[in-house]
This record gives sequence, structure tokens and C-alpha cells, in this order.
Amino acid sequence: MSALSDKARRIEAILDELHPAPPIPLDHVDPFTLLVAVALSAQTTDKKVNQVTPALFARAPTPQAMRELSVEEIHALIRQVNFAGTKAKALRRMAEILCDEHGGEVPASFEALVALPGVGNKTASVVMGQAFGEETFPVDTHILRLAHRWGLSKGRTPDEVSADLKRVFAHSSWNKLHLQIIYFGRSHCPALRHDLTKCPICSWAASKARIAAESRGLTKPKAAARKKPPRATPS
Repeated sequence: MSALSDKARRIEAILDELHPAPPIPLDHVDPFTLLVAVALSAQTTDKKVNQVTPALFARAPTPQAMRELSVEEIHALIRQVNFAGTKAKALRRMAEILCDEHGGEVPASFEALVALPGVGNKTASVVMGQAFGEETFPVDTHILRLAHRWGLSKGRTPDEVSADLKRVFAHSSWNKLHLQIIYFGRSHCPALRHDLTKCPICSWAASKARIAAESRGLTKPKAAARKKPPRATPS
């Protein structure tokens, strides 16, 4: 067994102890409401999305109901999220396509999901994993940051990091690990002012060079550049 595999097993054991049954952080009741919530979460916190979606889902809990709303009505309901105008247009068009091409249901197909407006690889992966039980490994900013800190990936994009993580962790654990790493990032491993030497995982998983670089603030500019894209993009 390689040193990288040993590290992955130890990380997984710690995450199982700290976050044994992580819930999905976005409130939803079915594949459609999950799809909408994840699409809204691009460049917006889960907390803010959960504040916005009750009113939205009260008006439009299904694709059929969503398509009956105008873009302006949808925008008024989601105006507190970032890029609300772009997302309102995407949700309205998404609802039309689901009704016209998929019988009013969310398709259990990655290819069909990414073809929907406002849906990128991350959103499609989350829906396939959490709504349809397919093992996926979506990568958000928390996972991107921690994969780098822990020396599990040098990938520059979420897709590259996801591929690296899929190679070191067992296929059957991907959905659970995706959520565990997110919760660990929030509770133990923040982006800023983080002492890696006192972290339950970074303290032994991060290289000495990484610990030294973060202590001098040398990794922050690149991380910030990745987190703040200039325009809204499908997530």
C-alpha cells in the first residue's frame, strides 16, 4: 500500500469520527428542489440559499409550477443570492426543458443534467450522487482547499481535483466523503487564519513546505483568485 493510500485511509478514519453521518447542507425534498438549490448555491453560501428557497418552493415546488412564473417573479424570490438575474433566467428555462423534454422530471443522467441551463459539472454531480445514489465526488472551494493542503491533489481545477480524489479514495465512499470534507472545512479547516499545526488533519497530512507557506500567507492570493470568478458560471 502506498503512502498516499495510507494517508487517505487515515483521513477517512478521522472524518468518520468527526462527521459520521453528514447531512446534505441544502434544504430540499426531492430531486427537483435539490437541483434548484444546488444551482442557486453557485457563488452563494448554503445558508443564504436555505433562507431563500422556502418562499421559492412554496410558489414553485415542481418544474410545472416553476415554468408558470415569469423571470421577474423568480428573480424577486431569489434576489438575495448572488447573480440572481442570471439564475432566475436559468431556472425559468430549466423548468421549460424539464417539462418539454423530460416529462416534468429531473433526469437521472449526468449528460442530460449538464445540458440544462445553469447546471455545470458540480451541480450535476451533486444531484446524481445525492438524489440518485450514484457515487460522485463534486469539488467545491472547501474540498479544493483541503485536497491541496493535505497533499492529495495538485489539480488547478475542480475536475482535476475530483479525478485525483477518486483515485485515492474507495468508490463506495465518495458521496459521504464529499460531504464530510465540506463539514470538516467549515468546522476545523478555514481558508484564512488557520494554524495548520493544530488542525486534526493538516498537522500531519500537510507538508512542511505547505505549513510554512501558509504561515507566511504565501498561498492566499491564488486561492482567492480561484474563489472569485468574474462572472456567474454554471456550478
